[in-house]
Amino acid sequence: MFGLGTIINIFAIVCGGVLGTFFGKHLSKENQNALISACGLCTLFIGIAGCLEQMLKVEGPHLSSSGVMVIILSYAIGTLIGTIGKLEEKIEKFGEFLKAKANRQNDNNFITAFVVSSLTVCIGAMAVVGAIQDGINQDISILLAKSVLDFVIILILTASLGIGCAFSAIPVGIFQGSITLLAVFIEPVLTSKALDYLSMTGSILIFCVGVNLIFGKKFEVANMLPVLLVAVLFAYLPWFN
Repeated sequence: MFGLGTIINIFAIVCGGVLGTFFGKHLSKENQNALISACGLCTLFIGIAGCLEQMLKVEGPHLSSSGVMVIILSYAIGTLIGTIGKLEEKIEKFGEFLKAKANRQNDNNFITAFVVSSLTVCIGAMAVVGAIQDGINQDISILLAKSVLDFVIILILTASLGIGCAFSAIPVGIFQGSITLLAVFIEPVLTSKALDYLSMTGSILIFCVGVNLIFGKKFEVANMLPVLLVAVLFAYLPWFN
């Protein structure tokens, strides 16, 4: 079935959100804060590990030296584009729309929960590659693995931040569904080098999400999303290959 992987992923996120809501009701505020810190710490190291894996990749007898320059330029250009386009503000407004539709006006954490969880489950190579494989070969193995991970992540985040996390199923459906529909056109463009750069810069975004979870909002991560596209474009420039 075309798009089955994304449908399963959406279902896993919703289930994680529902179970997380019931679990969270039995946690004190102190326990919820501890859970947020634990999630943030894990997110930090996942981001660090993913980035360093690409930056320290050996090419021939030497370490690849293009990674640092790609990171610097991608984040400078991409963040500027996102800030000018006010992506963070637009995503938060969408969160406010969902909050109103869900009748959660008294939930002060709703928008934060929605934004943090959406960024966490949408950013990463698994979402892109899995959706492409689903669209071209109807191979849902990558998205099945991602669904299990997302279920656990959303369950824990929902227990600490609230039901807003479950609504991250919407951007996941839009993002992965669009990639699946356009997979035939995207697959030839996504070379191994482009995928490496996507994974490397995406891992830093995940690191920023972890910082926000632990220390409060320090980075406007949504404004940095164009970094991913800029990094992929760099993969086609001879100076970065």
